[in-house]
Amino acid sequence: MRLRFYSTLLLCIGGIHAMAQDSLPPTVAENARPELISKQFAFTEGPVTDKKGNLYFTDQPNDKIWKYNTRGQFSVFLEKSGRSNGLYMDPKGNIIACADEKDELLSISPKGKIKILVNNFGGHRLNGPNDVWVAPNGGIYFTDPYYQRDYWDRKQPDIKEERVYYLAPGTKIPVIAAADFVKPNGIIGTRDGKLVYVADINGGKVYRYDVNKDGTLSGQHLMASKTTDGLALDSEGNLYLCGSGITVINKEGQQTGHIPIPEGWTANACFGGKDNNILFITAGKGLYMLKMKVKGGE
Repeated sequence: MRLRFYSTLLLCIGGIHAMAQDSLPPTVAENARPELISKQFAFTEGPVTDKKGNLYFTDQPNDKIWKYNTRGQFSVFLEKSGRSNGLYMDPKGNIIACADEKDELLSISPKGKIKILVNNFGGHRLNGPNDVWVAPNGGIYFTDPYYQRDYWDRKQPDIKEERVYYLAPGTKIPVIAAADFVKPNGIIGTRDGKLVYVADINGGKVYRYDVNKDGTLSGQHLMASKTTDGLALDSEGNLYLCGSGITVINKEGQQTGHIPIPEGWTANACFGGKDNNILFITAGKGLYMLKMKVKGGE
């Protein structure tokens, strides 16, 4: 997530006029189109759903985590969320949050109790945890790019490198999972825990990695050359690249379609709903939904 940075990125990738020239991917339900749920927020990010299909997402400028339940009702799940950005649900139902107010990785219980998981690397302040994925074994991967925030008391990073870190189950100290990025942002992995995808937003690339036994990532493989923010996976292994709308690619990296979203920037997306076949989309001030033929696969 970049907040005020998205306008510059759009110029770099040629604007949004090309969206209308693309066709919807075959994974979208027949006659379905993105529907606006609400536009009452400042900047939406970090969508994730629980086992029941309820959606949680962040409104970072307002420092809140919202809940949108399967009955279509909104409620504020947590005030003062540490400026949470990317979210993911762990196997126990806790929300793992990238909170860059103090550059921490948090665990938030279903009742809203906050626990700090990580607040430094090697004694140095993290750049600003941005997006997160929890592996089936409970291990946590998170990206750590540097985006200067108005609410920080610093003007430069403590850690020069912008990397992906891994926090193994039961540990308190993360390790470097991968480091070959310009600015890593979105991250997602497969349900079997064997593959992890990372969006290098400033590098204009999306990579696939193999997961090693120690949790580190190797075997970098280029999936797409596209400026991408958040990522989502469906049950057939298709990858959803958020940015200028949502571009969908298959397992081989071939583009199968494009989902236009009427916002300047599409930050992130995830699957949810009672049947796990609704694609929830956080874009600008809005929250959108799209009925799909496929279910979520992350």
